[in-house]
Amino acid sequence: MTTFTGHLGESGKTAILDATEIRVRRPAQGTAGRDRFISGKSKQNAVKAMVLTDAEGRLLFCGEARPGSCPDITQARTSGLVGLLDTGPWVEILADAAYQGLGGQTGGRS
Repeated sequence: MTTFTGHLGESGKTAILDATEIRVRRPAQGTAGRDRFISGKSKQNAVKAMVLTDAEGRLLFCGEARPGSCPDITQARTSGLVGLLDTGPWVEILADAAYQGLGGQTGGRS
């Protein structure tokens, strides 16, 4: 089984990494963790989805949806993406400042 890192490493293609917030209804009052869904960036109740695509927009990796309060780089770490990048070949990934420092955690492979 070939992972997306093998595909990108062999082809020399660049990937794009980003997360998006999807607005949701706030969990009911008295529900544990109710405040975790409040996004600091958009000041609304949201869940966050992180995706990695190739330059043509094909989906290569999708992390699980997390509460809106979860920082982008934390979501990359907990989704297993950092582990995949650390063990695979060097790949070029374009990402915004929310992922600053990710290359140092992957042995400079991303």
